[in-house]
Amino acid sequence: MKNVSEKLSWEIFKKSLLSLLTMLLFFLSYIFYEFKISPIISADFRQGLKKYIGTVFILCVIFVVQRIVGAIATWYEKNIAVQTRTHLDDELIPLIRRSLKIIFWVIGLLVILPFYGINISALVTVLGVSSLAIALAAQDTIANIIAGFLLMIDRPFRLDDKIKLPTGEIVKVLDIGVRRSRFLSEDKAIIIVPNVDLSKSKIVNYTYKEDR
Repeated sequence: MKNVSEKLSWEIFKKSLLSLLTMLLFFLSYIFYEFKISPIISADFRQGLKKYIGTVFILCVIFVVQRIVGAIATWYEKNIAVQTRTHLDDELIPLIRRSLKIIFWVIGLLVILPFYGINISALVTVLGVSSLAIALAAQDTIANIIAGFLLMIDRPFRLDDKIKLPTGEIVKVLDIGVRRSRFLSEDKAIIIVPNVDLSKSKIVNYTYKEDR
């Protein structure tokens, strides 16, 4: 456990070092500005600079957090995902990474815009309505992704397991995907089933019995 923690810490340190150095440089520059430059410039000019300083600070924070999340994802890919036989986590990690990146930048934008006198209330309302519309339109896709993640955790079946599908076919597990899973039937046909159908139905696993 200690070795795993050390590897993760080292990966985070490597990935976020440049961003942390950038933030450190920003803080040193800000300290220099406060003590050397701020006293000799006008109050109006200082007030105008505040929004740009705040913007740079928010951007630095986003970069640091983004690099830390990327480091954790990279560590997981190198140390955990390669040891699992399913490709589900290999597909989920890039999806989660991209989604978090979008979320970070949207939050950063919502924090930065008020610095420039922009009222974000209407924007937040539009984003909320848009998110609801997208969620409703893609509810089947979202349900299948969540179901695939739960299949990876619960493991009712593994790759190469012999199982009986809810429809009655005896099949061999070929792949557990993000949205759908693939199976090989006894007559060599490929059967593709949405993950949500697998998660809410009874699955008979013959391989678990043989393992016991």
